[in-house]
Amino acid sequence: MSNKEIEKVDQHEISLNSREKILELQQYLVDKADGENIVTTQDSHLFPLKHTFADGIYVRQMSMGVGTLVVGAIHKHLHVWFLLQGHITVATEDTVEEYIAPCYVVASPGTKRVIYANKESVFVNIHKNPTNSQDIEFLESEIVAKDFAEYEEYVNENK
Repeated sequence: MSNKEIEKVDQHEISLNSREKILELQQYLVDKADGENIVTTQDSHLFPLKHTFADGIYVRQMSMGVGTLVVGAIHKHLHVWFLLQGHITVATEDTVEEYIAPCYVVASPGTKRVIYANKESVFVNIHKNPTNSQDIEFLESEIVAKDFAEYEEYVNENK
């Protein structure tokens, strides 16, 4: 194997391990959830949500207290998120990046993120909403996959 091929194999192994580590972290948190310090529900006292709707758009705002951590959902679509206030560190299976408000990111679909709030933070996801639905459960089923298998199925059905 050439050095480039070895690098590709090494990068793949690191990526696979990182995905596994993110999923292990998520399962650990689910197992330890007490409803007070670790929550598995959305729109909780730790991570209050605000939902806003415009023509064809769903805006989802989440606040995070300093020192809190979220394991995010796997989004099905390319979307934009804005960090309006604060400082967060975002880890994916490929990278770890810091963001300081104000900023925005074009987020790739199929990525699971671990988000840590270094400071009190407010960020906003902007999603397409072609049906103008205000049913949060329906929107979530359209926007996110419950796991990577569902995401891959979605991708294969929408080629």
